[in-house]
Amino acid sequence: MTEQIVLTAASIFGALSIILGAFGAHALKKKLTLEQLTSFETGVKYQMYHAIVLLLIGFNFQSKLDNASLFFIIGIILFSFSIYGLVLSDAFGKKIKILGPITPIGGLCLLIGWLLLLVNFS
Repeated sequence: MTEQIVLTAASIFGALSIILGAFGAHALKKKLTLEQLTSFETGVKYQMYHAIVLLLIGFNFQSKLDNASLFFIIGIILFSFSIYGLVLSDAFGKKIKILGPITPIGGLCLLIGWLLLLVNFS
């Protein structure tokens, strides 16, 4: 994975977290329950946190951090986007239950990314 890919992914995820956060706070506020809105916001926060980490990795690019970057990218997609899918499908009456088990897999990928950073920095 190149520095350009990491920085591009970080930029896309950062921009999407702003868009989705605003969408959740404004357009979905009347449609979602408080619990659903809180879950949606969790997806947005984790997406932004990890977009920032990807930016830091990209700006200080080291090829030994390729695996951490990859796990962060996969983790963002699986974790945050499965939450968005679960919340939105539930809010519109057609909950996609298959997404439920995907969320913790995404969380595990995010954790692995952090552990790979730890290993590389130790």
